[in-house]
Amino acid sequence: MSVFAEVPQAAPVAVFKLTADFRDDKDPKKVNLGVGAYRTDEGQPWVLPVVRKVERLLVEDTSLNHEYLPILGLPEFRSNSSKIALGDDSPAIQEKRVGGVQCLGGTGALKIGAEFLRRWYNGVDNTKTPVYVSAPTWENHNAVFGQAGFEDVRPYRYWDAQNRGLDLSGFLGDMEAAPEHSIFVLHACAHNPTGTDPTQEQWKQIAEVMKRRSLFVFFDSAYQGFASGSLDKDAWAVRYFVSQGFEMFCAQSFSKNFGLYNERVGNLTVVAKDAEKLAHVLSQMEKIVRWTWSNPPFQGARIVATTLTTPELFQEWKDNVKTMADRVLLMRAQLREKLVALGTPGTWDHITQQIGMFSFTGLNPKQVDYLIKEKHIYLMASGRINMCGLTTSNIDYVAQSIHEAVTKVQ
Repeated sequence: MSVFAEVPQAAPVAVFKLTADFRDDKDPKKVNLGVGAYRTDEGQPWVLPVVRKVERLLVEDTSLNHEYLPILGLPEFRSNSSKIALGDDSPAIQEKRVGGVQCLGGTGALKIGAEFLRRWYNGVDNTKTPVYVSAPTWENHNAVFGQAGFEDVRPYRYWDAQNRGLDLSGFLGDMEAAPEHSIFVLHACAHNPTGTDPTQEQWKQIAEVMKRRSLFVFFDSAYQGFASGSLDKDAWAVRYFVSQGFEMFCAQSFSKNFGLYNERVGNLTVVAKDAEKLAHVLSQMEKIVRWTWSNPPFQGARIVATTLTTPELFQEWKDNVKTMADRVLLMRAQLREKLVALGTPGTWDHITQQIGMFSFTGLNPKQVDYLIKEKHIYLMASGRINMCGLTTSNIDYVAQSIHEAVTKVQ
C-alpha cells in the first residue's frame, strides 16, 4: 500500500493541455491559437535581437559571477523596472516611496503581494478581506489569492458579452457595493482574456470610486509596451493612480515584452505613503521571499537591467517591442476584414477594438469544440485566441473556419 494511495490525479492546466493536444495532432493544417506567447509570421518563437545582443555581452563580462543576489533581488533591475512602470519623472520615485521586489515572473509578483496583504493589510492576518478579480480574468488570479489564504475571492463585472466590450456600469457598481478596504486586482493594459481596456476617462471614473471607497489597488502589468507599442501609453492607468495618491502594488512581468518566458523575470512595484512605510513593507516582503524561494535568479534580471540602463539597448528594445505589437495589430485588422468579407454573422468590430495578445472572440464552447475537432484549430474553451498564432499563411483558413463554426453551430 503506497503512502500516496489517497492522492487523486489533478486535472491538467488547460492551456498547457491544449498545447500538448496540438503537438500530438498530425493534421498539416493545424493551428495553435491557445499558447500565451508571441510567434513570428512563420509561427516560430522569437528571441528579441536586443536580448541576443545582451546575452553575448554578459557571456563576455568576466566581472560577473554566480554569487547570491540580495534577497529582494538585483537592485538595478528592481529600480529600473519600477521606473518604466511609473515613469522617469514620477514624483513618488523622487520622494523615495517606491520600491521593488524581484520575483519569479508576474505570477511570483502576485504571489508575494498576496502573501503580504494577507498578513499585513486591513489588520493582521486578516483572511476575510474580500479580493475582487474581473469576470473573466486570468485563471491564476483566483488561485494565487486563494492559496495565499484569502477566503473571499469574488468576481467583479467586467465583460459585456452582448455588446462585446467593457461593462463599465457593472464594474463601477461592484466597486460601490464592495466593503471598504477590499482588494481589487486590475489589469494595467491588454486585459487577459478579453483584450478590452477602459479608456483614460473610464480609468479616471474607476480611480474616483476606488479612492472614495478606500479600496486597495493591485495592478497586474504583464503586457507593457506589447499592447499598443508604447511603454508610456500602456502604463497610463498605473501612473494615473499613483498621481491620485494611492498606495498600491503593481506586479510586472517581462515574459511577453522581453520574450523571456522561461527566465521567470518579474518585479513587484510597491508605492507607499512615505519612505518609512516603504521600508517596513519591504522588510516584511524580504521575510516572505526568504521562505518562498530564498533568493532570486540572476540571468533574466541582468538581461532586463542591462537593457533598461543602456540608452542604445533601451531604444532597440522599444523597437523590438513595437515590432511585436504591430504584427498583432496587423493580424487583428486582417482577421476582422476577412470575417466581414465572408459575411460571417454578428459584429466583429471588437477584434480591432480590443488590444494586446488576446482576443475574446465571442465564440461559444460548441463552436470552439467544432474548430478543434473538425478544423484542428486549437483555442481556449472561453473563445479566447492568441492573435500571434495567426500568420499570413493560415489566416484565410482560420477566418473561413470561424465563419463555418458560426454559421453551422449555434
